[in-house]
Amino acid sequence: MKHPGSKTMLLLSLVIVLVAGIGLWLGLRSAGGPPPAVESITIATNTDYVGACPVMAAQSQGYFASHQLSVQLRPYSSGKQALDAVLSEKADMATVADIPVMFAALNGVPVQVISTIFRTGQDHGLVARLDHGINQGSDLKGKRIGVTLSTSGHFALEVFLNRQRLDTRDVQLRNYPPDGLLQALVNGEVDAVSGWDPFLTLIQERLGAAALRFPGKDIYESIYNMVAPTPYLQQHPQTVIRLLQALEQGAQFCRTKPAAAADLLPRLTPEGKAALLAEWPSHHFGLELDQSLLLVLEDQSRWAIKGRLSPVNTVPNFLDYIYVDGMKAVSPAEVTIIN
Repeated sequence: MKHPGSKTMLLLSLVIVLVAGIGLWLGLRSAGGPPPAVESITIATNTDYVGACPVMAAQSQGYFASHQLSVQLRPYSSGKQALDAVLSEKADMATVADIPVMFAALNGVPVQVISTIFRTGQDHGLVARLDHGINQGSDLKGKRIGVTLSTSGHFALEVFLNRQRLDTRDVQLRNYPPDGLLQALVNGEVDAVSGWDPFLTLIQERLGAAALRFPGKDIYESIYNMVAPTPYLQQHPQTVIRLLQALEQGAQFCRTKPAAAADLLPRLTPEGKAALLAEWPSHHFGLELDQSLLLVLEDQSRWAIKGRLSPVNTVPNFLDYIYVDGMKAVSPAEVTIIN
């Protein structure tokens, strides 16, 4: 004979299990929530440049997609062109070196750095023609030098000339787009060019024994960044976090799988790939917002003001051009900017 309270106890147990199950379901639902809607982003970037590796890896390896981002990459041969694409609303974000950020700040353009994604001191420099009487840096005096004005290639050139106790008044500057430098040098329109890879390596390969390369090591460190307009960042804070998470995975891919990462650069020749892989350990792929970026931007702004490359004559507060919220959410230890 069953105890008269057995049914009551059984019903109570069932109610407890049911309530616990509902609570667990609700807790999981509130903790995870529905996945965010897929958001489309257009990024203007130099798909031939090693510094864009974290972006291209995030695209090719599906890291963007895993963070509910549908990303379209628009190729440009310089950060200046990429930033112009953003400002003309052809793209939402851009990858740029420090110089375009500096000029944007001087001109009061409301853009901000989301994160630095790459650093190197190996990708800039000059290539000169030996058969034009250039055997050392001082031989550049009086020569015609091709460069893309108001870019990192321009800044690196002036630093290099300064090391030779020369300045731009001692040479003849000729303005070309980055992908026009090779033909200008081959055609003899200029005696040397200043720029960055992959263009410099392609020029060396084309000229062969007639080429003399002056490396940019200890002259200019390229600090490559992801930037976006300030209004976009204010309207899409969660999108920025998902983007940075994907880029962090992309940077790790570039660090740990150099051969596969180099395959993402479409214009590399076999010789160029071998040279790039030899330099790979000197490249730094990773997300950061470092205080050194502010110091570099301030130095470059003084250079631009002195050279009258901007109508502004006051160094901006570059903190206004750094967006720290995304990196503080994703990788706070890599935010060393004092603000």
